[in-house]
Amino acid sequence: MAAPRGQMEESAWVAAVEEAVRDDDGALAAESARWRLQSVYRVPACIRELNPKAYRPQVVSLGPFHHGEAHLRPMDTHKRRALVHFLRRARRPLAEFAAAVGAAAGELEGAYQGLGDEWCGASGGERFMEMVVMDGCFLLEVMRTASGWAANDYAGDDPVFSPHGLLYTVPYIRRDMLMIENQLPLLVLDRLVAVESGKDGNDELINRLVLRFLSPTAWPLATGVGLALHPLDVLRRSLLFGPAPAPKLVPPESSPDDIILSAEELFEAGVRFKRSQTSSLLDIRFRNGTLYLPPIVVDDTTEYMLLNLMAFERLHAGAGNEVTAYVFFMDNMVDSARDVALLTCRRVLTNTVGSDKAVAKLFNGLSRDVVLEPQSALDDVHREVNAYCRKRWNRWRANLVHTYFRSPWSFLSLAAAVFLLVMTVMQTVYTVLPYYYGDKS
Repeated sequence: MAAPRGQMEESAWVAAVEEAVRDDDGALAAESARWRLQSVYRVPACIRELNPKAYRPQVVSLGPFHHGEAHLRPMDTHKRRALVHFLRRARRPLAEFAAAVGAAAGELEGAYQGLGDEWCGASGGERFMEMVVMDGCFLLEVMRTASGWAANDYAGDDPVFSPHGLLYTVPYIRRDMLMIENQLPLLVLDRLVAVESGKDGNDELINRLVLRFLSPTAWPLATGVGLALHPLDVLRRSLLFGPAPAPKLVPPESSPDDIILSAEELFEAGVRFKRSQTSSLLDIRFRNGTLYLPPIVVDDTTEYMLLNLMAFERLHAGAGNEVTAYVFFMDNMVDSARDVALLTCRRVLTNTVGSDKAVAKLFNGLSRDVVLEPQSALDDVHREVNAYCRKRWNRWRANLVHTYFRSPWSFLSLAAAVFLLVMTVMQTVYTVLPYYYGDKS
């Protein structure tokens, strides 16, 4: 008599799990190797739902996650044209480039978390290689043309590579390169440039080309750091240049100081603001009542840039939490338009998006559902600022400023009261003095 179907399925399931348990060491090693390769992630729904537009490319797909979406297909024609121009200029056959990139197929496929079955196997793998080679050549052409690193052999009225295209189309491409789901591993560019130039070791060249395109005024990456993972990683490294401040020893019983007052409240407590000498997000210090903050330009891409950098830190093990800590810090300090106005006056913020209220709303929306590591990069600054504000004189000063100096009318009322008090004292003195001297005479 045959065993019931449910019993057979259960037996197969039990056997498979027990086999995995017996192969514990091999399974753990395979899992570790797989996690180590991943650097491009799909944004979880719990994060995406907070701001769906922040993670979706608008004009161009890079990599497999958004490839073939209807609103991105028009750019595929320009990708193919860019490939042809690249090959003409390189004077090498496409087969050489495809072979060089194909040699790293396993590493490139492993870079994408949850790569779909349509990109794997014999036919899928070939389609994947075709896509990354075309995307890589397109990126090189766009970045070189925009940066002036190559002769522009495109037509003067080209919709992408002409001066008109660089002005109206390329900014959208630049924005799409910041999307964490829309990343192309820089290993692709490294292999393409190696074949084109006939030499290896192009890490610094590629890092510099990507950074100059994404942020022309950014601080260059340090030499010898190796090839970045992808364009978003290049930008993150440029924002965090310089040595991280050494954390100070904190007694185990001390409570964390995650929250600080707003910029206006800190100013009322006697804290002064100055812009740091660098734009590194690590260059935040508190010294002798002065808070030094790196300057930041708030524009139309700031929200998307910071959200995707934070998502990368959240999803990529070992990436750190420096950008997340900075955003959380700024969200604490910027509560209202008055805080934005104060930081703008101190040249910490440069507002190009419109009203101060819009900037405050931007920072307040960035830190929703943010998770900070137990020892965040700015713990010491939080602790020092809060300790300064807890001093008795600074609390009294803040209360005085908050009560009597927040508006001209409050100040005028206080000044009038002081004036009347002084006049009353003087009148009393002048009234008493004649009697005093009269009695002596």
